[in-house]
Amino acid sequence: MARTTQEIQLVSRPHGTPTPENFGTVTTELPDPGPGQVLVRNTVLSVDPYMRGRMNDTKSYVPPFPLGETLDGGAIGVVEASGADSVPVGATVQHMAGWREAALLPADQVRVVDTSRVPDSAYLGVLGMPGLTAYVGLTRIAQLAEGETVFVSGAAGAVGSAAGQMAHLLGAGKVVGSAGSADKVSWLVDDLGFDAALNYRDGSVRKQLEPHAPVDVYFDNVGGEHLEAALFHMADFGRIAACGAISDYNATQAPAGPRFLTNVVTRRLTLRGFIVSEHGDLAGEFYRQAGAWVAEGKLQARETVVEGLDHMVEAFLSLFEGANTGKMLVRP
Repeated sequence: MARTTQEIQLVSRPHGTPTPENFGTVTTELPDPGPGQVLVRNTVLSVDPYMRGRMNDTKSYVPPFPLGETLDGGAIGVVEASGADSVPVGATVQHMAGWREAALLPADQVRVVDTSRVPDSAYLGVLGMPGLTAYVGLTRIAQLAEGETVFVSGAAGAVGSAAGQMAHLLGAGKVVGSAGSADKVSWLVDDLGFDAALNYRDGSVRKQLEPHAPVDVYFDNVGGEHLEAALFHMADFGRIAACGAISDYNATQAPAGPRFLTNVVTRRLTLRGFIVSEHGDLAGEFYRQAGAWVAEGKLQARETVVEGLDHMVEAFLSLFEGANTGKMLVRP
């Protein structure tokens, strides 16, 4: 029996900060699954900052979202009908057909996940792409060593909060985070075990970071002033894992380059950008390690949950205002 689903599409390219007018909602009818297909009812949808870049018609590491087609992104759902023995009805699966209530997918494009010990949403956060990003950035890109000082920007977000906790679990001597409110700063220190945290809205990031310098590893989610501050305070042979630059995502013209780049030479720094999808070979190691940390209560996560597909765009736009603590999720 056919199933209807509401889906959100990109109808125009944003210029600067996206607006609700850049999106549209359509109703689609999905047929029953054929051989090798599954019909999935989505239960949790992810919105992530990287999606903003895909809304521009520019060449990047992943193709732009086409206009007039349903957006995609991480999602968790329950199989309602199946034409594949490997994915039975009732299984909880992870996939990339988000921004919609339901999806008809090839069975080889979903991954069955175990929700007996952790909630389904964990696979979009601390046990999903954000967690893997944090793990890859610290271990492979920054090559964190025991006893080192780590600075994490955007530390109250999904990736940053995981990176700060993992840094300690991997042997860091001191972990410092930045966030945009007093409540978030308190959460980082009191609940997640950061040694210190600063509120970037309170003044110069460079001056606030000074008492915690020198920094051996900087995990960059923000760019801009945060990257400048880190460059100024890096230790000799420090490493910067460049994960994102959310401060520039909605810029309408190229921002001024960061100052203190001469320190890259004089302090023999390494600055390396990375895309987590290119490090899938670490996924098995990550799932084993992070799964154990979560089960033991050593790796915590917080979620900001928005109810209703009709609030999906609102949830996405609020990422750029710092409205989320931890992972931003939508339950359709």
